[in-house]
Amino acid sequence: MRSHETKELVDIYFFLRHIFDLIKTNFEAYFCDVILKQSPTEGAMFAIRTSHVLAGASHKLFSLQSGKLLRAFSIGTCFNMAYSVVERGSPYSPDYRVYIQNKNGPISPLHDIPLVVDCNKKVFNMVVEVPRWTNAKMEITMKEILNPIKQDVKKGKPRFVANCFPHHGYIWNYGALPQTWENPEHLDDGTGCKGDNDPIDVIEIGYRVAKRGEVLQVKILGTIALIDEGETDWKLIAIDVKDPLADQVNDVPDVEKHFPGLLKASVEWFKIYKIPDGKPENQFAFNGEAKPASFALKIVDEVHRFWKSLVNKEVDAKGISCVNTTIEGNPFKISVAEAKEVINKTPVYAPAQKVDPIVDKWHYVHLK
Repeated sequence: MRSHETKELVDIYFFLRHIFDLIKTNFEAYFCDVILKQSPTEGAMFAIRTSHVLAGASHKLFSLQSGKLLRAFSIGTCFNMAYSVVERGSPYSPDYRVYIQNKNGPISPLHDIPLVVDCNKKVFNMVVEVPRWTNAKMEITMKEILNPIKQDVKKGKPRFVANCFPHHGYIWNYGALPQTWENPEHLDDGTGCKGDNDPIDVIEIGYRVAKRGEVLQVKILGTIALIDEGETDWKLIAIDVKDPLADQVNDVPDVEKHFPGLLKASVEWFKIYKIPDGKPENQFAFNGEAKPASFALKIVDEVHRFWKSLVNKEVDAKGISCVNTTIEGNPFKISVAEAKEVINKTPVYAPAQKVDPIVDKWHYVHLK
């Protein structure tokens, strides 16, 4: 590697370290593994895209081009450096995808990230799909290999949730628990409705705006039961274990005490967020009452068992991709090389598409 290229890489290293304040013992090793081990040939070009540094930031993309070879790296700004992201396609377009990888290579955020971090402390992994205060409706896709995060599409166009006054975008970090599945054939006794065929959703209420694709360690505080177009759609209430208030918040009453008004606002948000699209007000089981942490943990255990039955071929997947790279002995397991090939066949990262200014409109909704 030429000296000026080495200097450029070192400069970028310290720039990123300053911007993201990732003062962790394994940061240097991670950076070297991802960047410095690349071997640019004569005429190679190294470019860095730095954007969304403030709240609602996305991820950093590095493109290293040599001849006909293009590799895109996206360094996840996660506290948990075990995972990072690879962005493909153009943001806010139908071909945009966010793939998750660990130190060995690509993984499925649905199947390969463990649900449980600490069984005794009841700490779980959460995959962030939508950072707080953003509008792009991103979700783990169920039917694509490796289950990347993509933007929901409505009538051929990427979907953005409406801003319903006084809320702007999502009012928490929104995502899902890995290794869970709300079985669409299971009729829940409490809600009287079947599951919505997705991993269980999480609203993370900590102070920090997370990044798309970030993996947080959270503890469950309770749950609300949204009935979305006739389906049970649990919304777990959780907090990042690294949040300053995490030790003081363990159950629903603690949320009311330390986050006054948030539960009421959350129920309202879910009731009205589809009304600007011409849909009726959403309904809730239990009259919109938040159920306690003990209840929520039983739901988590149930949807984890449903996921096990799915990935072990005990039920009909009906098109859901169960491909993974880490579950030993599983019939859907593929090699890391095969997983990389899946990503390489997708469109390379490109500049974001222009977002229609109408996305910023505030809608004034009155509940009946």
